[in-house]
Amino acid sequence: MGISAWVWFAVAAVAAVGGAALLARDRAVRTSRNRERRRWAALRGWQFTETDNVLPTQWDGGALAYYGGGIARDVVAGSTFTADGRRRVYVYDLDNGGRVSAVIVAVQCRRKHEVVVELWLPSVPFEQEHMPELLGPVGQRYAFVSDLAKARALITPDLVDAAEEIGPDVMVAWIEDGWVLAAAPVNANPSRLERLLRSLGEVADVVDPFEDDEQPSPDGTAQIPPGRHGQ
Repeated sequence: MGISAWVWFAVAAVAAVGGAALLARDRAVRTSRNRERRRWAALRGWQFTETDNVLPTQWDGGALAYYGGGIARDVVAGSTFTADGRRRVYVYDLDNGGRVSAVIVAVQCRRKHEVVVELWLPSVPFEQEHMPELLGPVGQRYAFVSDLAKARALITPDLVDAAEEIGPDVMVAWIEDGWVLAAAPVNANPSRLERLLRSLGEVADVVDPFEDDEQPSPDGTAQIPPGRHGQ
């Protein structure tokens, strides 16, 4: 005896209601995150933008390569103080096909680095054949780098100590071009992002110390040469 049509109709109706509930929940979470990020930006005097299609294309490594790029949502742009002065920062949700994969946090260096250094948690199921060359353990993380010799010169005990403060909830932190970046979990709140900005600022101070003869720009940040990450 076959299943009657009304049973199939009931199953379809339940599935539709469940799908609608999930969409409503995702939309509510998204709206709440948007309001929270917007308030945080206003309190810090930073800029807020709902969507930026170009920003994620500025980098190729770390979480951007892992997730295959995406769109930047709820973008915060500003500057923050580190021990060596003020540095520009970005914070945004990395959106892949309508789903947030990670919160990307970026702190700018004055100079560009000729090597990409990615520091991954060992628990991340990364695919080594699609990543830079494995250098080996760096503290509690594994380093994948684009140039072994240049990476060894950059990875000092001070850098290892600074990287240890990033936190076990950050799947990857990396140095690329003129930036220090990290991928925070999607539920990271402004308080956690503030701490992560401080940690990345410490890494930036290690790999990019300001020199006495460097002149800050009018907004207090160090002058940087023009380039794809510049103004």
